[in-house]
Amino acid sequence: MPGPVLWRRLDRPGHEFARLSEQTSTRCLSGTAVFLWDGHPCRLEYLVICDATWRTMTGRVTGAVGDFEIDLECAQDREGHWRLDGREQTQVAGCIDLDLNFSPSTNLLPIRRLNLEVGEEALVRAAWLRFPSFRLEPLEQIYRRTSESVYRYESAGGSFVADLEVDSQGFVTRYADIWERE
Repeated sequence: MPGPVLWRRLDRPGHEFARLSEQTSTRCLSGTAVFLWDGHPCRLEYLVICDATWRTMTGRVTGAVGDFEIDLECAQDREGHWRLDGREQTQVAGCIDLDLNFSPSTNLLPIRRLNLEVGEEALVRAAWLRFPSFRLEPLEQIYRRTSESVYRYESAGGSFVADLEVDSQGFVTRYADIWERE
């Protein structure tokens, strides 16, 4: 089982702690991100639970953005329907992965689920929990494995491109000029 990781933000003050626990039928990704955004200190704790195939089942985010308290839960049923705080989110129906916009940790989910060989690529449509609005939006992503430890990541129709360096477990060790593992 992989140990916990600590990342440092490179584009603004901040850190994140994350850990992965794997049981027979579930995978649990949990962590805490602490960073400065628009002059406001932020603390966001999350828990993402996936099934044995790395399909997101639930995600929870709690904490604060400045004085604004955050407490939300999203869930996906077996048919691919998503709910955010109990309200159906038809715009992300059929998405498999939950992508937390404020964290590098959830890149692990499609990386582990896809298990690409070097030279292979795959299109992913993720339920993107956008920061700071905390709305779920569909986000098409391409993961292309360019070496044993690097994935070329593209999203928003190629308007965002970054190389993700990863460890043997699939945790990002460097996310372009945004995050770096300590």
